[in-house]
Amino acid sequence: MTDSQTQNNAMFGEGTRRERGKDAQKINILVAKAVANAVKSTLGPRGMDKMLVDELGDVTISNDGATILKEMSIEHPIGKMFVELAKTQDDEVGDGTTSSVIIAGELVSKAENLLDENIHSSIIIRGYKMASEKAISFYQEISEDISLSDKDLLLNIAKTSMTGKASDYSDYLSKAVVDSILMILNETNYKEIDRDKIRLEKKIGSSISETKIIDGIVLDKEIVHPEMPKSLENCKVAILNTALEIREPENDTKIQINSPEQLQMFIEQEESQLRKMVDKLIETKTNIVFCQKGIDDLAEHYLSKAGISAIKRVKQSDIEILAKSSGAKIITRINDMSQEDLGFFGKVYEKRISGENMLFIENPKQKGIVTILLRGSSEQVLSETERTITDAIGAVLSSLRSGKYVSGGGSCEIEVSLRLKNYAKTIGGREQLAIEAFADVLESIPKILAESSGLDAIDTLVSLRSIHQDINNKSYGVDVINSKIEDMKKLHVIEPLNLKTQIINSSFEVVEMILRIDDIIAASSKNKGQGFQGMPNNLM
Repeated sequence: MTDSQTQNNAMFGEGTRRERGKDAQKINILVAKAVANAVKSTLGPRGMDKMLVDELGDVTISNDGATILKEMSIEHPIGKMFVELAKTQDDEVGDGTTSSVIIAGELVSKAENLLDENIHSSIIIRGYKMASEKAISFYQEISEDISLSDKDLLLNIAKTSMTGKASDYSDYLSKAVVDSILMILNETNYKEIDRDKIRLEKKIGSSISETKIIDGIVLDKEIVHPEMPKSLENCKVAILNTALEIREPENDTKIQINSPEQLQMFIEQEESQLRKMVDKLIETKTNIVFCQKGIDDLAEHYLSKAGISAIKRVKQSDIEILAKSSGAKIITRINDMSQEDLGFFGKVYEKRISGENMLFIENPKQKGIVTILLRGSSEQVLSETERTITDAIGAVLSSLRSGKYVSGGGSCEIEVSLRLKNYAKTIGGREQLAIEAFADVLESIPKILAESSGLDAIDTLVSLRSIHQDINNKSYGVDVINSKIEDMKKLHVIEPLNLKTQIINSSFEVVEMILRIDDIIAASSKNKGQGFQGMPNNLM
């Protein structure tokens, strides 16, 4: 037993594994590079998809970085940091998850080379920090203004986000995204954006081109009784989070019935209680009820006789949206409700979609909620379309939030990379090497795009560097579709500014944390021989 093993046993107990210094850094770098390589091929319009099959046999087909990493069930702590990185990018901007993981992976890979040259990790971190701050300022310098009135620019941002995910339908879907955003925003409030106001509902069947925008709410629900009205106007709405049923005792209770008369009395008493609930709804002139819980068959009968429509088992999130949009109060005790608790919808109707009924709610009291009803030929197509539209919505809203955009196709990365290299020359010292490495990492985006389009990556980078020497050519990048270098702004390939700045910020923070780790202490496992999930024998 070595002295190191003896020390470990003395401190932590037998079975504990420990890696220190460069060995620990090598392990973490190895995992980071493996995770980044797993998603690298999905980048760009010609990026490839990944098929992920879980333990239940459910299949996910996607080229969305956040989705892929989440479904991969990565166990290594460093891998989980990359999953969180992609999730943060998705939450903050809605797009750019793959790029953020690639940039972080490349930064770690470049740091490995610098560590091999005996440059201390703290110097690398300091250089990376200087480079990230300067890169963000360079991105801001080359960005241009965008506002709610620039509909064509917003369409192009949505389309750029979709390219490679739903290319055949990007024109149609990008218009649906922008139109839905314009329906909920106006010139006075467009910087105060609530993504929840754009709802997505999926229905299998038909093609993606049948996707529709509804100015209101769509629920994958149906009216509970065939005799209830299927279409109502000027609706007085009751929102219940209590059941229209006889409440069962919380504790075990026995009821002893000794005669048929007692049984009849018991049944009549239950019916009377249900009748009182329905009478209260009739008294308040309610004509449609949304219930979070169940509705008794007898209550359904009484409601249908009174001409009141009802929908049951509505999920909590939908109940809250229905209450907010209708202006109704969520009712817990039916006996205490009044007309002031009711909300209003202009129209509620049931419509058959692909053999199943769905509920359409239009003209709510509080405007500002739209639903995109997604169609697709299979569950996998629908799920990927949903992710595509979610990314596009996030990209458009984030561009409005920042009020700025940059050209895509790797053009802004090349421009910022060149400016960083010039900046590095003014710094000197070992930090200069880290800044130059950061600049090289940014070039990995156009390099991957060139490879996916069939171009020679090195020749493409050399040509782009030469073209960008002219200040008027700062928007030239890789035209992946036509496999050539082109002005991306003229091709309308543009992206939100804060997509790029968020990638820089979040990638640097993750890499900084990884480079600061010089000691891995792995607790002993109950299942001996399996090792620790954080060690290289189980990277993912």
